[in-house]
Amino acid sequence: MAKVIGIDKATDPSMTVYDPACGSGSLLIRAADEAPCEISIYGQEKDNSTAGLARMNLVLHNKGAGVIVGNKSTLSAPQYKDENNPELLKTFNYIVVNPPFSDKSWMDGITIPDSYGRYSEAVLGVPPEKNGDYAWLLHVLKSLKSTGKAAIILPHGVLFRGNAEADIRKKIIDRGYIKGIIGLPANLFYGTGIPACILVLDKEDAADRTGIFMIDASKGYVKDGNKNRLREQDIHKIVTTFLTMDESDPKYARFVPNEEIKVTNEYNLNIPRYIDSSEPEDLQDINAHLNGGIPETDVDSMAEYWAVYPSLKEILFQPLRPGYLCPAVDKDEVVSTITSHPEFIRHADQVDDAYAQWKETVTHDLMELSRDIQPKELVAKISELLLDDFAQVPLLNKYDVYEVLMEYWAETMQDDVYAVCYDGYEAGREIAYEYVTKKKKENGQTIEVKTDKIKGFEGKLLPKALIAAHFFGEDVKALDTLRGQLDEVSAKLEELAEENGGEDGLFAQLDDLKKATVGARIKAIKKDPAAKEELAALKEYMSLLDAESNYKKAIKQAEADLDTKLEKKYPQLTLKEIRHLLVEEKWFAALYSGIDAIHEAVSHHLSARVTQLVERYEYTLKECEDEVDQFEAKVKSHLERMGFVW
Repeated sequence: MAKVIGIDKATDPSMTVYDPACGSGSLLIRAADEAPCEISIYGQEKDNSTAGLARMNLVLHNKGAGVIVGNKSTLSAPQYKDENNPELLKTFNYIVVNPPFSDKSWMDGITIPDSYGRYSEAVLGVPPEKNGDYAWLLHVLKSLKSTGKAAIILPHGVLFRGNAEADIRKKIIDRGYIKGIIGLPANLFYGTGIPACILVLDKEDAADRTGIFMIDASKGYVKDGNKNRLREQDIHKIVTTFLTMDESDPKYARFVPNEEIKVTNEYNLNIPRYIDSSEPEDLQDINAHLNGGIPETDVDSMAEYWAVYPSLKEILFQPLRPGYLCPAVDKDEVVSTITSHPEFIRHADQVDDAYAQWKETVTHDLMELSRDIQPKELVAKISELLLDDFAQVPLLNKYDVYEVLMEYWAETMQDDVYAVCYDGYEAGREIAYEYVTKKKKENGQTIEVKTDKIKGFEGKLLPKALIAAHFFGEDVKALDTLRGQLDEVSAKLEELAEENGGEDGLFAQLDDLKKATVGARIKAIKKDPAAKEELAALKEYMSLLDAESNYKKAIKQAEADLDTKLEKKYPQLTLKEIRHLLVEEKWFAALYSGIDAIHEAVSHHLSARVTQLVERYEYTLKECEDEVDQFEAKVKSHLERMGFVW
C-alpha cells in the first residue's frame, strides 16, 4: 500500500500523508518511510490507548512531529478540518487506511446528509446503514486533494455488491477515481477469513482515465499456521506489476477499459470477470484409455520445457499413431534421462552464469560494509540486481529466486549486516557463551539462575561449524567417522534387541536392556549348558554396549578438543579471513544452495509430469479388464476348491 500510492514522488515536507484509522501507526510509518523526504504525518484513532501507542511508535521511528488524534470516531467526528473553513475536511496528498471491515455502527452520531458532504444522494450517495465499507471509502475520497492518491483495504464485496453500494460504485467509476484494484488472498488478516482487495485511488487526471488496472494476486501466498501470508516475492510482484502496468501475464494482471466495465459488466468490478486466473483442467483422453498412447496435446502443453530442451522431447517420446505418442524410455529412467541430457546441463550452466554475474556485482558492497551503509537500501539494491540477472533465465521464476534472498535476509543475513555495519567485521571474532542454569527459590517462586559454568558457545557472526570446516577439516572428518561408527553400533544394538525381543526371544528374561541388567543375566547363566545360545547373544549385546559407550566417550572428548581449538581461533581471525568466511562461505553458500534447489525443482516438475502421463495411459481399458478377469478366475478357482460355488 505504501509503495503503490506513489509517495516516493513526494518532493516537499509540506506534503501530507493521512490514515483515518491509524491503529498503532505501523501503516503510516511504512508509508512515510517510502517518501524521499520528511513528510507531514496525520492520523486518527478511535481508541485512545491505541492512539497513544501510535504516538510512541512515531517517536521511536524518528517521526515525532507526526500528529495523532485519539478518542474520536473518524466518521462521526473527523478531527482534521480545513484551516480556512472548519465546515470542510482537511485534504491530504496521500492516504493509506485499513479500516474495520463492514462496520455496522458507522452511522452512530452521523446525520444524513452529513455536514462535510461525504454522505449525500446529491453527491456520491449514502452507504447502507449496516455496512460501513463505502462510508470509509467516501471519507477517503472527500479527504483527498485534487491530485491526491490513496490506498484502502476493503472486503471483496465492495467490488460487486448491489443496491445503494452499486449506485455509489457507478458514480465513483464514472468520475475515474479508481486507478487500480489489487485482489488479495483469502484468510490473510486476523479476525476474518474473507478475501480483501486494495483499491488504489487517484484524483489526478481522473476525468481522463480510460480504465482500471486490475491485479489478481489471490494465488500468491504461503500457509503460515492457520492463516495465509504474503511472501516478499508476492509483495514485490504486486508492486512491480502495478507500478509498471505490466500486462505480460493476462492471468495475473490487465488494464480493463471503461467500456468493458460499464457496458459489458454493468459496473461490476468483480476481478474474475476480467482476469481468468484458473488453471486449465487436466483432461483425461478417452481414446488413449481405450486404444493406448499418450495424447500429443498433453505433451505439447509442456512447450515451455521443450523450448529450452528441444531434443529432449524426441528422446522421451516417439510416435505411435496420429495424435498419440508412446514413451521411449522406461518410466524409472525418466529422471536420469532428463538430468543427464546436455540441454538440461546447459540450462544449469545458465543458472550458474546468472548467479555468478550477480555475485560478482554485489561482492564489493558486501565486503565493504560500514556505518555509512543503510541495510534496507543494501538489500533493496542487491535484490533488484538479482531479479535483473535472473530475468532472462528460462523456466526459473525470478520471483522464486528473489524469495530465496529475502527469506535468508530475514532469517540470518539482516542481523549479520546490521552487526557488521555497527561493529565492523571485527564482530566475526566475537563468541556468545551459554551458561549452565540452576533452579532457585525466590519470594516463593522457582526461578532459573545462571551460573558461572559454561555449557557451550557459538560464534556471534560466524558459526562454529563454519570455522571448523574451514580451519580444522581433519578434526571434523575424524569426528564424522566416529559418529558414523557410533551409528553403526547403535543400529546393531537395535537390530539385536529386535531379533531377540518378545515373549519367546532370547532376551525374554530381561526386564530391560541396560548394562547392569545384561551383566547380571550373563553372570547367572554362564555355567548353564542349556543357555548357550542366550549367553552368546547377551555377550554380543554387552560387547556392543561397551563399544557404544567407548564411541560416545571418544566423541565427547573429540568435541571438547575441537571446541578448545575453535575458542582459541576466533580471536586470531584476520579481517580478510572474516570477510571471506562471512560473505563467501556463509552468505553466498546459503544463497547458492537455495537457488540450486529451485533449478532442481525444474527437473522434478518435468519428470513428474512425464511420469504421470506415462502411468496414466500405461494400460488400456481392455488390458485392465483382462487383468480383472484373470484375477476373478483365480479367485473363483480357489473358492471352488474350498467347496464354494457361485
